[in-house]
Amino acid sequence: QVQLMESGGGLVQPGGSLRLSCAASGTTLERYAIGWFRQAPGKERERISCISARDDYTYYAESVKGRFTANRDNAKNTVYLQMDSPEPEDTAVYDCASEGNTNNPQRWCLRSSEYDHWGQGTQVTVSS
Repeated sequence: QVQLMESGGGLVQPGGSLRLSCAASGTTLERYAIGWFRQAPGKERERISCISARDDYTYYAESVKGRFTANRDNAKNTVYLQMDSPEPEDTAVYDCASEGNTNNPQRWCLRSSEYDHWGQGTQVTVSS
């Protein structure tokens, strides 16, 4: 089955930029829609973005809309989350997820409990 691995996290200054990667192995990522989630200490896991398998639909939470952008490069088997103008409130562990069943194109942006595969998470810290 698909295996996901996030990378690209780290320390970034407010107003800077960071690009997270979600790389797949075990299968081609082009079959899968990807959800991006984050969880900050003391807070619930938050869905912040989704991107459909064909890259024809995207979703952004209000908390990140206009600042974060999801895109994918299927040739590299990777989905990206571009983080522009991050703020301290964006500090969290970021994770990508996919669903095992890829037959329903309407299931491209789901609740966290509905996803089958998760990466290991990558820490993003926004601080001066």
